[in-house]
Amino acid sequence: MTGATSGHGRAVAMELARRGADMVILGRNSEKCSAVQDEIRELAGRKPEVLLCDMSSQSDIRRAAAHFLSWNRPLHILVNNAGLVNRRYCETVDGYEETFAVNYLAPFHLTLLLLDRMRQCAPARIINISSDTHYIADIDLNDVEGKSRRYSLMGAYSRSKLAIVYFTRELSRRLAGTGITANAVDPGPVRSNIANKPGALAKLANAIIQLTFPRPEIAARTAVFCASSPEMEGRSGGYYRFMKKKEPRVSTDPDFGAKLWEITARLIGVDIR
Repeated sequence: MTGATSGHGRAVAMELARRGADMVILGRNSEKCSAVQDEIRELAGRKPEVLLCDMSSQSDIRRAAAHFLSWNRPLHILVNNAGLVNRRYCETVDGYEETFAVNYLAPFHLTLLLLDRMRQCAPARIINISSDTHYIADIDLNDVEGKSRRYSLMGAYSRSKLAIVYFTRELSRRLAGTGITANAVDPGPVRSNIANKPGALAKLANAIIQLTFPRPEIAARTAVFCASSPEMEGRSGGYYRFMKKKEPRVSTDPDFGAKLWEITARLIGVDIR
């Protein structure tokens, strides 16, 4: 599970551990990972492995995936939860717009690198965290990162979450008959530190989130449901909110997801079919 050290991700990790999952948590901050390790050990009586990785770096994703595969562990559930929002335009070490890179390119890349292991362990489930903000987004296939547009926090965030919807649907199509399912989840509003950034507006947004949004344990229910419920056995390609399937907003072009997949694979230099 990625992004398991705070907020929604931590709540999902804790609940899956409570239900018996033998976990590997992937994060970039060793102190935060160690803290969650200790919490899970206290809760569930077992200590999860930690895999350090900077999800904004494609080379670090490749290194972390190779490290995990070297352990020869089974992989039945992959939860791609890590994400961020940026008030200002930022680029990664690879030159990608950072929100798009962390929220979309990273789970795309990590998932493809781990697919063979999941095929060996099927049945297996992939849970990708998206958002209802995707309803206000659009993706230009000639500029998938949106670099030619004036940057906005919501524009970048919603675009990355729409890309996750397309990725999930296309991944599900390509995995048909393998025993691996892929579904996207909107947790709904979450009391988290995602807006805890410098600046007066960010501080105001963070204060509103802390005062009015539901606790992470409530928001985590949908991802936990999709990852562990017997009701979700064999269900794939869906978009879920509040543990109910709903229709995402996608292009009328039936090949849009496949086109975005090919562009993404070229960006990161990986295409495992």
